[in-house]
Amino acid sequence: MKLAGNKILITGGATGIGLGLTERFIKEGNTVIICGRRMEALQEAKAKFPTLIIKQCDVANEEERKALHQWIATEHADLNVLVNNAGIQNWMKIEDGDFFEKAKQEIAINVEAPLHLTSLFISLPKLNTLMNVTSGLSFVPLTKTPVYGATKAFFHSFTWAMQSLLKAKNIEVIEIIPPALNTDLGGKGLHDYAPPVSDFIASIFNQLQEGKTKLTFGFSEAMANASQADLQNAYERMNGGN
Repeated sequence: MKLAGNKILITGGATGIGLGLTERFIKEGNTVIICGRRMEALQEAKAKFPTLIIKQCDVANEEERKALHQWIATEHADLNVLVNNAGIQNWMKIEDGDFFEKAKQEIAINVEAPLHLTSLFISLPKLNTLMNVTSGLSFVPLTKTPVYGATKAFFHSFTWAMQSLLKAKNIEVIEIIPPALNTDLGGKGLHDYAPPVSDFIASIFNQLQEGKTKLTFGFSEAMANASQADLQNAYERMNGGN
């Protein structure tokens, strides 16, 4: 992937990893479009980066995904990079009364949205790069986030398949695999212990410069290269031996 001169859409680009990617891609000399559910967050990002293009869109909603694609096809037909970044994480137990409702929300945003957007956006004439944000929990689950880990495992598998299936269309597929980072994913304060997003962004851009298509950092690097025994040990450490 070339790092400059692109037009890039980042879903969930106003906060967390999405905002980190937004900032770095702008600094590298790209035109960046972000979408998200909350206009306030989009406007705050726009205030930080005046060249940013913003679009309100709830990617959990099928009709809004279709409208987003139509808007891009009409107003930004030269878009060549799609970053499927939007995601949510719920800390919950299967006994919780709202477990299934929260699970459906996670599946809609973490699975249905990127699959649908991928199927829509590969028809754009200039699209040459697809970047999917999965997780170190793609490889080993955290029982406090049982559905989140499952959705990311699904998305990891889908991304792997797309790396082969989209070669015929000359679309490069890059998997971004973050560990836990100091963001509000899952709730404020839950990840205060984790590395800053800026360190992660710096690392994955170094990997992009090296031509890598599986971008890892810290815990996610260890899990992506772990043996089955290593994964079992990590699972037991993370989940208190459960």
